[in-house]
Amino acid sequence: MVDPFGRHITYLRVSVTDRCDFRCVYCMAEDMEFLPKRDLLTLEELDRLSTTFIAKGVKKLRLTGGEPLVRKNIMYLIRSLSRHLETGALEELTLTTNGSQLKRFAKDLADAGVRRLNVSVDTLDADKFRRITRWGELKKVMEGIDAAQEAGLHVKLNAVALKGFNDSEIPSMIEWAHGRGMDMTLIETMPMGEIDEDRTDQYLPLSKVRADLSRQWTLNDIPFKTGGPARYVEVAETGGRLGFITPMTHNFCESCNRVRVTCTGTLFMCLGQEDAVDLREPLRSSEGNDLLAEEIDRAISRKPKGHDFVIDRKTRNPSVSRHMSVTGG
Repeated sequence: MVDPFGRHITYLRVSVTDRCDFRCVYCMAEDMEFLPKRDLLTLEELDRLSTTFIAKGVKKLRLTGGEPLVRKNIMYLIRSLSRHLETGALEELTLTTNGSQLKRFAKDLADAGVRRLNVSVDTLDADKFRRITRWGELKKVMEGIDAAQEAGLHVKLNAVALKGFNDSEIPSMIEWAHGRGMDMTLIETMPMGEIDEDRTDQYLPLSKVRADLSRQWTLNDIPFKTGGPARYVEVAETGGRLGFITPMTHNFCESCNRVRVTCTGTLFMCLGQEDAVDLREPLRSSEGNDLLAEEIDRAISRKPKGHDFVIDRKTRNPSVSRHMSVTGG
C-alpha cells in the first residue's frame, strides 16, 4: 500500500472498543455516550479486517481503544492474530493500554507473542492521577506495570504533557521510567472531540519542555524508531531513551506510515482529518475479502499529506469532532 505521496503504509492501529474504565480530562467528557454494542465489529470481523491489511503489507499492528483490555474476550482476538507472528507475515503485535487490567492479562499477552506495550501514565502522584483520570487508581496501574515486566514485556511509558498539571513532574517521571528500564514518550495534547476542559489551558508545547530538560540534562538525538511518530533522544545522565510526539509544534506527517480503523470499521487515513471510509459494509456484504481490499486501496489513494491541528484562544472548537477513544488512541 503506497499513498499519493509515496509513503508505504505498513502500520495499522485498530481500536477494538471506544469504551474505557478511565475518563481522562484531555480525552473524554466525564459523561460519555458510548457506541451501542451492535455497531461494533465482532472479534471475528476485527480479525478478518486486520488479516486483510496484513496481506496487503501491514507489518506492525497495534490494538488500542478506548481501553483495549476491557473488550470482552479480547484475548481470543489477540491469540488469533498471533498466528501472523508465527508465519512472519506480521513483525509486531502490540497494544496501548492505561494499565488498569495489565495485572490480569500480562502473562497471557506475553504467551500470545506480544513483546512490548505502551502504558499511559501522566503522573506518579496518586491524588493527581485520580484527578486526571477521574476514575483511575495509580496503585492498580503500577501493579500492572510490575506484572508486565515480570512477564518479560518491554514497557514504554506514555505521558501527555499538560501545562500546570505535570510539567514540574516530568523530570522525576523520566528518572523513574529510565530507572526501571522503560523508555518514555511525551505527547502534546491534541484537539480531538469535545471535552469539559479548555485545551488552551492544557496545551504545553514540547519545544519548551525539551528546552527546559536540556538545561538539566544532556539530550542526544538518536535515530531510534519504533514505527510510530516519536522522535527520540538519549538522556546521557540516565542512559534511557526519551521520545517526543509533537503533532502541534512539529508535525510528523512527512514520514507517516499509519492508518487507523475504528471499532465500527471506519478507516481514517489521517488522525487529524475527517475524511474516512466505511469498511464494515464491504466486510459484511461478502464472505471473501476482495471488496474489502478494493475499498482499502481506494482509501489509501486518498490519504492526505498531513493534518491541520490548531490550539489557540481563537480556535476553541476541536479540529476533529470525534474523540481519540473512537479513532484509536
